[in-house]
Amino acid sequence: QAQLVESGGGLVQAGGSLRLSCAASGSIFTIYAMAWYRQAPGKQRELVATITRGGNTNYADSVKGRFTISRDNVKRTVSLQMNSLKPDDTAVYYCNQIGTGSWGQGTQVTVSS
Repeated sequence: QAQLVESGGGLVQAGGSLRLSCAASGSIFTIYAMAWYRQAPGKQRELVATITRGGNTNYADSVKGRFTISRDNVKRTVSLQMNSLKPDDTAVYYCNQIGTGSWGQGTQVTVSS
């Protein structure tokens, strides 16, 4: 299993931007698809975006056009660029290596109105 460490969360005003990063170690990074999930208080964890090992991406409808997932297979990182943030984007964001059960510890994103 990989060890995943997220960074880049914080407090931002509505309309602002943040960039989350997830650093992976301990497994062959390039063969796995990666994902970002989020969990808001009192809600279930939801899928935000995925990226295949070849770079194909998919997004939840709620973030399409605002968020961009990317990966750097040399640096073993996956990133989530979040623009035009809304208060509804407030959540703990988690990095996941699809199919391996590996999760990061999460990073808090808070968007103020």
